[in-house]
Amino acid sequence: MFKGIVLAFVLSVTICYTSFSQPDRWQQRIKYVIDVNMNVQTNQFAGTEQIDYWNNSPDTLKRIFFHLYWNAFQPNSSMDARSRELGKTILRTDNNDKPILDWDSRVKDRISKLKDDEIGYQNVSSIKIDGVEQKLVLHETILEVKLSKPLLPKSKTSLEVNFNAQVPIQIRRSGRDNAEGIRYSMSQWYPKMVEYDYQGWNANPYIAREFYGVWGDFDVKINIDKNYMVAATGVLQNPNQIGFGFEDAGVKVPAIKSNTITWNFKGESIHDFVWAADPAYKHLSKKVNGVMLHVFYKAGDKRTDSLWNNVLYAAEKVLPFMETKFGKYPYPQYSFIQGGDGGMEYAMATLLRGPGLGGVFHEWMHSWYQHMLGTNESLFAWMDEGFTTFADNEVSSYYYKNGGLSSPYINNKTKASIAEMIERDETSLPTHHSASLESYVDLVNSGLEEPLSTHADHFNTNFAYNYASYDKGSVFLTQLGYIVGDSVRDKILLEYYNQWRFKHPNANDFIRIAEKVSGIELQWYKEYWINSTKTIDYSIGSIDLVDNKTTITVKRLGKMPMPLDILVTFKDGTQELHYIPLNLMFGAKPAENNIPRVIHDEWLWTHPEYEFTTTRKVYEIKSIEIDPSKRMADLNFRNDRLVIPN
Repeated sequence: MFKGIVLAFVLSVTICYTSFSQPDRWQQRIKYVIDVNMNVQTNQFAGTEQIDYWNNSPDTLKRIFFHLYWNAFQPNSSMDARSRELGKTILRTDNNDKPILDWDSRVKDRISKLKDDEIGYQNVSSIKIDGVEQKLVLHETILEVKLSKPLLPKSKTSLEVNFNAQVPIQIRRSGRDNAEGIRYSMSQWYPKMVEYDYQGWNANPYIAREFYGVWGDFDVKINIDKNYMVAATGVLQNPNQIGFGFEDAGVKVPAIKSNTITWNFKGESIHDFVWAADPAYKHLSKKVNGVMLHVFYKAGDKRTDSLWNNVLYAAEKVLPFMETKFGKYPYPQYSFIQGGDGGMEYAMATLLRGPGLGGVFHEWMHSWYQHMLGTNESLFAWMDEGFTTFADNEVSSYYYKNGGLSSPYINNKTKASIAEMIERDETSLPTHHSASLESYVDLVNSGLEEPLSTHADHFNTNFAYNYASYDKGSVFLTQLGYIVGDSVRDKILLEYYNQWRFKHPNANDFIRIAEKVSGIELQWYKEYWINSTKTIDYSIGSIDLVDNKTTITVKRLGKMPMPLDILVTFKDGTQELHYIPLNLMFGAKPAENNIPRVIHDEWLWTHPEYEFTTTRKVYEIKSIEIDPSKRMADLNFRNDRLVIPN
């Protein structure tokens, strides 16, 4: 049964590679066969990798690189030094005048205090090609391999890698014995090939941020104590020998006579592999829309069981919406795994500290904006975290409007509070993305904002990185809906998925898709919103009666120009929507509602003021409002609306 699913998936991925290939974007390709033996007493393991690597580039490669992430978890590492340095930055003071520091609260100075049996390390003892030892040069978390024979364009090589590792105390993402008592959260655990793309080698040291990898196939065997349940990327190949709820219905799993057992997982067309293990895991599963959904969590009380069952319930409810809104999920399974230090996405799986649905939806949507689209997160973190934040807001809103309150796994008090929120103020629902907009405004007001084009590891503060990549990145899509229309924006996202999945798109690739779908030029939007920190602020100016027509002046106070929707509401209850395109757009968005719309001449971006007229008299006007939908990131909403006194 499982082999049939995998074969169908391989065929579908092959089709997508050929159907949507870009003429100017080649991709490297890799295949890993990994065998490891885990010692749960020493927290150490030894392993081998058999790697096939296809150099599909036009370049001759004289060296290659590997990530050795766990070497970051040693005193005075780059991660340790950077964390302690940022921790000296005072962001502000609290109500008691106590300084709030720019720590990553999960890391702080913990690495500097690790003992020898608590640190992490990954040692590669040898790499051979055709039996020949290659020269290795260690650069902390990056291993440089100087090839004895250059790898020519359009050619393939095979590598034999021998390595050993020690699992660090859980500090950031991976490690052992996390706060919830999960024994092993095994992310970034194997020597991972660095991606080589159109910009060259992306050998980013592991400082704090996230990941980029070569798409390929993984065949992983994990030998571990027989009492441990393993949750992982990919499809388990030997379920009827393993058991633990993976076995086929009616199968009697044979007794395991040895002290250890080997788990074998396979995953195709992915760029990472995670696993976790604990002797007290519980396992839930259900097949939805052809996808096998798994939940693994630490056994607890009745409330714990209910909350993790609610994860599976919610996942079943939202998967059809996610596929309709953002594109088909192509993999055969997905696992929600308790582990790590919060929430972190991996291929076909996520590590979650707890069962909160915000984290569940966010990390799952990373399957689209990290694991299928695979943007370089060091260079374009906003395209990963920002797009995912936008998407999880959409998913959350859908869920609570379409059955979330009917879940049998949440108590009546929780249901009542959610229902009250919906009844009280729909603008507080995630679909309006107001929280991201508010966080963006906080970022601007802090004085710490840096351009979104800043390399993720090189932001001056953790604060600026987080608010920029997650919130300003999310506002990018909300505001794009304002510029081109929400329905057009949604078409853009689907076309982006269709054209660029499995191809590592960059910012310009997305903008070009948006332009082709919308018919609007958008280079200006990228340059202002991504490559600068210029801000938006418009206000209503003077109102005059000229030739029996009302002339309204609008002022641009901020440095970033935008098209404008201006709603004029009259005292008789009727309305007019005045639309002013920006000249840099060379186009106009379609009408988004049934309010009568007047399209005016384009506003030249060089001009700080603009006048337009309505045929109605001043005394007929009740109010004038810029951007009534509140999708534009105007820093001062107070001057966006003018109420005419009676």
